[in-house]
Amino acid sequence: MSRSNPKRPKLKNRKTARSSPLPTIKKTVLNCSIVQHYIHTCGIMSQEIDAKLFPVPSHLRYGNKNTTVLRPRVWAGVTPASTEILRRVLTDNHRRWHVIYDDIGFHNHIPHAVLTLWCLDADASLIETSYKMDSAYQRPIFTPPGPISRENWTHHVGDHKFYAAYLQFFKEEFTTKSFEDILQECIFEYSANYVENAQKQPEMLARFLASLLHPLIHIGFGIEFGLPGVFLEATAIAQAAIHKNEGSAILPPSFFDDYSLSLRFTSATRIYEGKDVHAFTILSRVLNDDQLAPTRVYGQLGLFQSVMDAHSATISSYVDQWTLGEDLNRKLEELLWMQALVYGVAGVEKNGPYNADSFHMHLVTSSLSLTHVFSVLKRSSQVLLLRAYLAHSPAWYIGRGRPSLDIKSFFSDPETLHPTAPGPHPTPDKDVHPSPTSPYAITPNPWLQIMQSTLDYHLFKFQRAFAEYAAIWGHVEKGYFKDTGLKDAELIDGTLFVRTAGLTAGRMGWVREGEPQFSEGTVWDRRGFFSAVEAKL
Repeated sequence: MSRSNPKRPKLKNRKTARSSPLPTIKKTVLNCSIVQHYIHTCGIMSQEIDAKLFPVPSHLRYGNKNTTVLRPRVWAGVTPASTEILRRVLTDNHRRWHVIYDDIGFHNHIPHAVLTLWCLDADASLIETSYKMDSAYQRPIFTPPGPISRENWTHHVGDHKFYAAYLQFFKEEFTTKSFEDILQECIFEYSANYVENAQKQPEMLARFLASLLHPLIHIGFGIEFGLPGVFLEATAIAQAAIHKNEGSAILPPSFFDDYSLSLRFTSATRIYEGKDVHAFTILSRVLNDDQLAPTRVYGQLGLFQSVMDAHSATISSYVDQWTLGEDLNRKLEELLWMQALVYGVAGVEKNGPYNADSFHMHLVTSSLSLTHVFSVLKRSSQVLLLRAYLAHSPAWYIGRGRPSLDIKSFFSDPETLHPTAPGPHPTPDKDVHPSPTSPYAITPNPWLQIMQSTLDYHLFKFQRAFAEYAAIWGHVEKGYFKDTGLKDAELIDGTLFVRTAGLTAGRMGWVREGEPQFSEGTVWDRRGFFSAVEAKL
């Protein structure tokens, strides 16, 4: 597995965003000399491990095996050394760094990166190097303006200056409450979202899904690996990070009212004659609604709010049409397939290279965390989470240009069916099966090559998600989605995941095989899908 320094916004632009003094770093690329400079001035990572907050990661510690479609694995190769350095890194990050590293609101991804590396059996040296590189531009945690308590915990939401206070508050809460209790009380309860006569509404579920779903992603890692420290960081992110409550328009007070919720579902069921409405059906309606056709190129900042301002009522109406029956696991599965399909198929454009969209990528990585959060919630909160998540997804889809989905072309391409890394290949023995010249003899399992050629930390999170989905749904045959109403959905099968992973590896660069990393300074595609709009301008 390859790992190199990820490209970030220029460090010189972060200098004014820091809230406590750090050495000024003028270089725009994180290289070894910068890492050494960081180590010299900021100190070597502590040897101490907080065993309470960061025990040995375990998939068995939390979650209900009966309420999730996914039970991810740790790949073979984890060692005592890699586990020790992982826990040291997580402890050091927890104590030293803020969860937001600049005033724009970009997130500290260190726990995501090192946990993914660890579970994909990276060597301890890769985990430590990853941490040192990413630490070079983090904002140190700082003393908050005041404490947070049960009496005032909703008063300072959206203010990143209170992050450390929220972190301490939730540590105290965790001494007597479970993950489930904290999530329920502080994210999903009506009182955590709306308070009568309050000047500022907490709207915690909206904040939990804000900023391209990063709080959800972060907390998913904490639940998946049974790490209270990561969970508490994420809960504090939802409170204290500089997030606007972007989803207010699609998560009004009535969204949390059981009676109102029941009426909307009853109405939707009656309209569609009791038929199950699939997430692909909602996707199809969004695709074909002229009201949602893009009329301008959205900027990357403020994109979600712009879509909400223009289309929240329409999006909400479609969410109300999505039917949720007794089997919520199946509805969760629909969302995971939807995110994978949108990213994978939309990226294949008629002209130009594969469009590995950064925003759609985050929807994929968030879907893996969605399963873990879902697994610890009671049913009523699972319903709220699934509906809120569905409401956010088309908003990002519309904001990126609402690309068309040529499903027929995507699944008929023989070139993407069995990805093979470029470069010199081994010479199989004459007796190998099916034959020494077969591509299946050279690359029996394309996933092994794909996983070893990751570079950017979002890439190995992404590839891990698709590898897990392929393990569960790779067997799905054509015709499985034929009655969903999405054009050519009957052609979708389990090859979606390996095809998309191979296309993404080709776009990002097969770095282990010597190809350069894609797109200096950005890594993922950010141009969106606005060719039709641009042609009219």
